[in-house]
Amino acid sequence: MPSCTHARIPPAASPEETQQRFEIRHQPKAQANPLRFPPTTAATPGSPMATAMSVSGVAPGAAAVARPRTLVCVPATARAPREMAAELAAAAALGADVAELRLDRLARFAPRRDLPVLLAEPRQLPALVTYRPKWEGGEYEGDDEPRFEALMLAMELGAEYVDIELKVADKFMKLVSGKKPENCKLIVSSHNFENTPSTEVLGNLVAQIQATGADIVKIVTTATEIVDVARMFQILVHCQEKKVPIIGLVMNDRGFISRILCPKYGGYLTFGSLEKGKESTPAQPTAADLINLYNIRQIGPNTKVFGIIGKPVGHSKSPILHNEAFRSVGFNAVYVPFLVDDLAKFLSAYSSPDFAGFSCTIPHKEAAVRCCDEVDPIARDIGAVNTIVRRPDGKLVGYNTDYVGAISAIEDGIRASAASQPTDLTTSPLAGRLFVVIGAGGAGKALAYGAKEKGARVVIANRTFARAQELANLIGGPALTLVDLENYHPEEGMILANTTAIGMHPNVNETPLSKQALKSYAVVFDAVYTPKETRLLREAAECGATVVSGLEMFIRQAMGQFEHFMGMPVNDDKFRGIANSLDNPTLTS
Repeated sequence: MPSCTHARIPPAASPEETQQRFEIRHQPKAQANPLRFPPTTAATPGSPMATAMSVSGVAPGAAAVARPRTLVCVPATARAPREMAAELAAAAALGADVAELRLDRLARFAPRRDLPVLLAEPRQLPALVTYRPKWEGGEYEGDDEPRFEALMLAMELGAEYVDIELKVADKFMKLVSGKKPENCKLIVSSHNFENTPSTEVLGNLVAQIQATGADIVKIVTTATEIVDVARMFQILVHCQEKKVPIIGLVMNDRGFISRILCPKYGGYLTFGSLEKGKESTPAQPTAADLINLYNIRQIGPNTKVFGIIGKPVGHSKSPILHNEAFRSVGFNAVYVPFLVDDLAKFLSAYSSPDFAGFSCTIPHKEAAVRCCDEVDPIARDIGAVNTIVRRPDGKLVGYNTDYVGAISAIEDGIRASAASQPTDLTTSPLAGRLFVVIGAGGAGKALAYGAKEKGARVVIANRTFARAQELANLIGGPALTLVDLENYHPEEGMILANTTAIGMHPNVNETPLSKQALKSYAVVFDAVYTPKETRLLREAAECGATVVSGLEMFIRQAMGQFEHFMGMPVNDDKFRGIANSLDNPTLTS
């Protein structure tokens, strides 16, 4: 069993060395498909789908030659024209490429009065004009004719893009025949608010939209599970190969990755809100996050994809930490949140070498042990995996960095509190101590295992006694319910470690143990760190205990993950600096 003491890590290699090492370690002999898709129904010979494209997988690199970069478009959703024009200017200041003017959002919109204000020259950004009817997810409830007239006026006033729905595209095309300015591109759009159809259906839809005379195809679907996005990626790749400009996005939290990764597969445009609260559709990232957090300008066909698998996952700050770490070593990679319901299904769908590694959090850490082809012996003993690396041969290897991160943080916290006293560095300060773990999930297993390895006497407490007993039997210690724990104080100077989400934002007034019960503990650790000082830690400190924040566990386990991802050491101080700068960090991942 290796020591849990957190060693200082030397500085990382240069960007060139980093890329070289990764290519040597991870690059397969031949370029594989970007995704692995389930078999699809064969297209009928001569059908629009068969004519437009095949459904076999195509690597994103196959269409990577001199292609234009994906544009970032910010929807302007203000209720007044001058405010909407100000939003366009604000979008330009953020670094957006296009602003979408959502005319249906305007109160008392009068086209001949308001469009000259919105499209006044000089404009700081190209304008995409959308006047979305309610039946296609917008707010306009009138007849089509006034709406068409407004869109035609927008063209006359110099709008660079106009969006029209597929359902009425033929009618609109007849009106604009011979009148559309050369500098205006017509986007014909289709929105599916229920699901994401098969690649066969999507391919036929592309052909149907093309047949209207569209300059740009736009298809937006809804994800019922994250694997749905894989079908949209496949459509993007084939359209890129056929030189068909396409905007292909998938709505809601499970489709979030479509908005970030579309540049990898040749998407024409993606949307990012001006700020939180101004989204034009749910689960839309901000433009600032697209540009600064996910570094979308640098995402291309050769970008490696990493991410955090969980449910929930939107709260995680791991993307901030890992994306900044990739950037700091000059490595072409992006780290995204994967909202996953079925881990095995997800790993099967996204089986390309380009999907190179994953962090794994609640509730998938235990399932990850079964899903990996190989599991590090320590992770197998713990029964939980929080790090998955895809090898060049496609096999998934699982590791656990939680136990090192948490145990070393607790040890260092104890040593720091006893700095005035002589410290035996050869013996863990956990040795011989009674160590109570709250929670019997993946993180609970990691801490219980690590504490036992350090010589502690481990007790497991959980809301469900059967779960507590199952882990306690593995560890060789007693099991308690949380109700029992309230009156459990066999000795003074105990150590408490909360590994549940109790007390996490927004439930900041919750705590797993009463203040009265905390008086028996000398050291209290909380894996939750939203807020950074949870109620549990605050009340423990008031009782005189040494408290250890989950932020330390987060930093240390993330460093271990990054080393597994890269196959090389990382810079301790740089990682710590990035993590400590996180604004309102959340539950450990």
